[in-house]
Parts: sequence; structure tokens; C-alpha cells
Amino acid sequence: MAYSLYNPNKDYEVTDAPSDSVSSITFSPKSNYFVASSWDRKVHLYHSDDGKSSVSRGSYLHEGPVLCTAWNGDGSKVFAGGTDCKVFAWDLESHLRTQIGLHMGGVSKMVWVESLHLLLTGSWDKSLKYWDTRSPTCHMNVAVNDKVYAMDAKETILVVSTADRMIYIYDLRSPQNDLKHYTSPMKYQSRCVSVFPDATGFALGSIEGRVACHHVDEKNTSQNFIFKCHRVSSEVFSVNSIAFHPYGTFATAGSDGTINFWDKDAKQRLKPFARSNLPIAAGAFSKDGTIYGYAACYDWSKGSEFYDTSNSAAHLMLHAVVDTEIQARAKRKN
Repeated sequence: MAYSLYNPNKDYEVTDAPSDSVSSITFSPKSNYFVASSWDRKVHLYHSDDGKSSVSRGSYLHEGPVLCTAWNGDGSKVFAGGTDCKVFAWDLESHLRTQIGLHMGGVSKMVWVESLHLLLTGSWDKSLKYWDTRSPTCHMNVAVNDKVYAMDAKETILVVSTADRMIYIYDLRSPQNDLKHYTSPMKYQSRCVSVFPDATGFALGSIEGRVACHHVDEKNTSQNFIFKCHRVSSEVFSVNSIAFHPYGTFATAGSDGTINFWDKDAKQRLKPFARSNLPIAAGAFSKDGTIYGYAACYDWSKGSEFYDTSNSAAHLMLHAVVDTEIQARAKRKN
């Protein structure tokens, strides 16, 4: 069957998928609602009970491609930003959307910080901005040296990666100045970052098909390591997404069309997925980890010259996660 080329794992395919590449997938912190942002300039809302079915719950249009999304703490609002440089809030009860912020460049990443009740946005204008969603006035502006390419936060830790290969770590209890900054352990551009569930460190993915697991506290640096992934023979592919499961294990998705589940503590791959003929551009776990949602579509890692207008549609898949494929394993003895 033709679908097996982009869906060789025979996962459930979401109906009413975006008409162009997907840039992000994020699940509600309170339910199995999720949104997909897309280059079709829309934010698409869906619901799935079990990862084996789905219902489209609507969408709304931006002025340019949408690059990132986030949910507020109670799951009542979705935030989104993109190349139109604007930050919007979508109230899912009233269905009203409100512009709450503006950057001077594209809004590339965002994250909601529940402890502060603020939305953080990172931009190509070389800034981080903190927004009180009730006001269009920026709560705080923090300059970085280059475009923001990756960003994530957990508890009191914010990690930001920029185009010049710098890593900035902030303590959100005093976010004006970074806790530390240093050059990325990767040789090439960062693509994604995800903070560990316990906020002790982060996993950083790059265009060179590597993931670095790094700790924030200097006393734990002996536990830092880098491993290769998303490589086919001698060809190297981008790591597009890193998503942690509630168990503390995680998934990577790459331009090679594969997904892998990993146990960082045991330094083992838990599950390799069959390879799609399309890149996996984004991926995320549901709040309870029972669903892994991902997008098979062009991911722009090879630039506009490789964009095929005859095959530009995105395919949204839901994988019903089985405990045995994502549970941590016993650590290897040295």
C-alpha cells in the first residue's frame, strides 16, 4: 500500500492534517488534545483518546508560516508564533485569538513557565522575551548573541541554543542574567533541545546526527556524553526533535525518516522504528506518555531547492506507546 512508504510502522494517521510541513507538535498538559503548527500558516487542533483515532477541533490562520506552539498550565489556551513575528494566544473555550506579543524577527521557539505564569519566546531577532499573557507589553527582554534555534524549560531551568553554537542556561528564579553560557559540545548547528524531566540537565540534538546529554551542575559533568544517531551508512541527518517521556526515557526523530526510543541512563536504544521515506519533522509525547505524535513531511533541512511542491502535504501519525518499548532498563555494569 502507498501509505506504507511514509508510514511503515502502520501507526494511526490523523485526518485533516496540515497541507504543508509541520514545524511543531505539542500536547496539552491536562488532556489528550494536541496542536500542530505548520508552514501552511495555520495552528491545527486535534483530540485523541487512545492514539488510535482522532478528531479535528479546528484551526486558525497566521500571516506567515507558524514555527512554534505552547500550552498554558491548565490547557485552556494555546500560544503560537512564527515568521510574521507575532505571538498569539488562542482561547479554546471562547475560540478567540489575541495578539499578546511582537518580535522584530521570526518567533522560532516558545515555552510556558507555570511557576512564573509567563510565556517565554525566542526569536531570530536575537532576544528572549517574557510575556504576561494578559498584557501586550513585554514583561522582560533578554538579549543573546545570535538567533534562537532551540529552547526548553523545566521547573526553574531554561536552556537556549543559538545560531552561533552558544548554550545559555538560566535560573528562572532570576532570569535577567544567565547562570552560565558556553560553546555547544556539538561541532555544528543545534536543532532541538529538551530539558531532563528532573531538570538536572538537557539533551541537545544537532544537524550532524548526534545528541549530547549534558548536566547543569558542574559536579555531574562526568556523566555528560554524546552519541551518534540518525545516520544511514555514511550519510548524516539532522536530529529534528527530542521528547522526554514521563518515565525519563526519550524519543528522537530525524531527517532520515526514523524515530528511536532511548534510555539515557543505561545508554541504550529501547526501540528503533522502521524508516519512513519522508523526514520526521516533529514529535511529542502526550501528558501521560501513552501517545507519541509525530509528523512525516519535508523538514527544510536541505533548503528550499529540495522542496517538492507535488509532495508537500504533511502526514500526522499517532503511535500508541506500549510500556515495554519505553520503560527504562537496568544500567550496564562497567
